[in-house]
Amino acid sequence: MAMAALRREARRFAASPLSNPHPIAAAIRSSVISEEQAPVGVRYISTQVVRNRMKSVKNIQKITKAMKMVAASKLRAIQTKAENSRGLWQPFTALLGDTPSADVKKNVIVTISSDKGLCGGINSTSVKISRGLNKLVSGPEKETKYVILGEKAKAQLVRDSKKYIEIIITELQKNPLNYTQVAVLADDILKNVEYDALRIVFNKFQSVVSFIPTVATVLSPEVVEKESESGGKLGELDSYEIEGGETKGEILQNLTEFQFSCVLFNAVLENACSEQGARMSAMDSSSRNAGDMLDRLTLTYNKTRQASITTELIEIISGAAALKS
Repeated sequence: MAMAALRREARRFAASPLSNPHPIAAAIRSSVISEEQAPVGVRYISTQVVRNRMKSVKNIQKITKAMKMVAASKLRAIQTKAENSRGLWQPFTALLGDTPSADVKKNVIVTISSDKGLCGGINSTSVKISRGLNKLVSGPEKETKYVILGEKAKAQLVRDSKKYIEIIITELQKNPLNYTQVAVLADDILKNVEYDALRIVFNKFQSVVSFIPTVATVLSPEVVEKESESGGKLGELDSYEIEGGETKGEILQNLTEFQFSCVLFNAVLENACSEQGARMSAMDSSSRNAGDMLDRLTLTYNKTRQASITTELIEIISGAAALKS
């Protein structure tokens, strides 16, 4: 509702003569007194035009302040979940590591964005990182696909990468986020794409005014097993004892699936926090800009009203003096 009202006021704002880069000239043309009728050297502007513009700016300011308060309320609820979810993926990073430099043939880039706008440049940042990552991991005999979460990333990536998009998921935040919901999505992604490495692109929440574009890498069980056999950090897996009848491959399969669902859950929550924080900042800036514009319009209105009163007084005095003479 608030966004629809904001768009409606923006259309009124754009249709106003004062939205012209030269507001005085535009207002003169739309004034009750035309330029041809005005005396040379005198500029006229209709006070009604200025009042309408002031009304539109006030309405926009009310909407942006309300949206800031709503974003602040949502941020407080999501931030706690995001901080708690960090404990899910950190053990996997300690065990399996995070190896963005892994050279594999099949890469799947999971780009996380928001479904709504008016939240600064977080969505554009995610898309830019995804495109840069695509160029970085591409090469001969290599294949790169996209999995998109969010309407805004979809709108941008469909333009030039439509044939590389495997899955598009929107309206993820329509209901409160929980692990079960994200785990089901993660399971669907793993069943419908072939991958050697899943690279999750999201914005990590730092503060209301700060977020860090982040890439988390989840390797397939086969790649993890090869990396562990070749040594390096993943070679430490062989030092653990395996209990039960499961083989090493089966355990790695379960671990990577659980790792992806945990990392995806944290990434979605972190990105949602960044979205609400960016929206708070954007709406705060919009409210302050509307206040500044309202001050300038009030000054213009007062000057115009005083000029019209002065002109009428001069006409009355001149008429009285002409009658006496």
